[in-house]
Amino acid sequence: KPGEGLRTRCDSVVVKTDVHYPTDINVLWDAMRKIIELTGQLSERENVSDWRQYRYNLKQFKRLYRKAQKIKHSTSKNEEKKTKRCEEVHQAYRRYLLEAERLIEKSQQTVKDLVCLGNLIAVEQIHHYIEHAIRQIDQTDRRVLQGEAILHDEKVFSIFEEHTEWISKGKAGVPVELGVRVSVVEDQYQFVLHHRIMWKETDDKVAVPIIEEAKQRYPLINQCSFDKGYYSKENVIELNKHLDNVILPKKGRCNKEEKAWEESERFGEARRQHSGVEACINNLDIRGFDRCLSYGRAGFERHVALSVVATNLHRIGLLLQRQERARLQRAEHRKAQRSAA
Repeated sequence: KPGEGLRTRCDSVVVKTDVHYPTDINVLWDAMRKIIELTGQLSERENVSDWRQYRYNLKQFKRLYRKAQKIKHSTSKNEEKKTKRCEEVHQAYRRYLLEAERLIEKSQQTVKDLVCLGNLIAVEQIHHYIEHAIRQIDQTDRRVLQGEAILHDEKVFSIFEEHTEWISKGKAGVPVELGVRVSVVEDQYQFVLHHRIMWKETDDKVAVPIIEEAKQRYPLINQCSFDKGYYSKENVIELNKHLDNVILPKKGRCNKEEKAWEESERFGEARRQHSGVEACINNLDIRGFDRCLSYGRAGFERHVALSVVATNLHRIGLLLQRQERARLQRAEHRKAQRSAA
């Protein structure tokens, strides 16, 4: 209705990227595969003989990768057996890393010789993958051979979709998701009014920005419900400047005023309605929100936006279908009345 306030609900979901489960050695394999293939193909085009056996080199390197991938630490209680197997594991990893370093050095020399021939795009691609490979060699060496724990912020989970994050939301049966969080705002008419891709952000960091952005487009928003993940004391204060009703459950114990608000009828009704956002997320998933198959960060943004557009168009179609059914039923009823008369 014209002038009616919009009551919204906000939740976040992980949009998965199209990546395999990452380990330090298979991410290194991805980087080395691209280095060998791109350097070999460039050398073929420029008639350089150094990489004429690059396909054979790739197979040989893959064997080392498989050996390192399959060998496992011993679970025996016999210390001698455990020590022996540990040395075998270290040996397999050393061979894998040494061969990677040798091929990188060879590729760097080839690229240095060919850059003067004007192959700048191919050279830039090779340098890009070399940077990834050098980082993975360092991290694998530190983790396996030196026994060091690698900090989460240092890790890259895909060299092809570098924006991929390792996300654990505590869902039953879903220990980890690989992708990027996206927050969506849905109104009482089941339209998605706004979405925000949360690049390296958590729920509590986007509660205020997403409402500010949504209100720029839809000034009539006067209420929004969230789950506890969006809570912080600062968020409640800031959101109250933009909304008449902030439905944001507090983490931990409430004081008297907060308890009275959370036990109020208005708060309770909004919390009961909040679960409907799961249906919105399910509709988005059906229209491509579940997994992004587009390449790169720009492709991810485009894919998410098109999923939102498709969901809203589907909602419009449902409403038009209902109107048409109601019109036909009224026409049928009038026809029956005239026949009876």
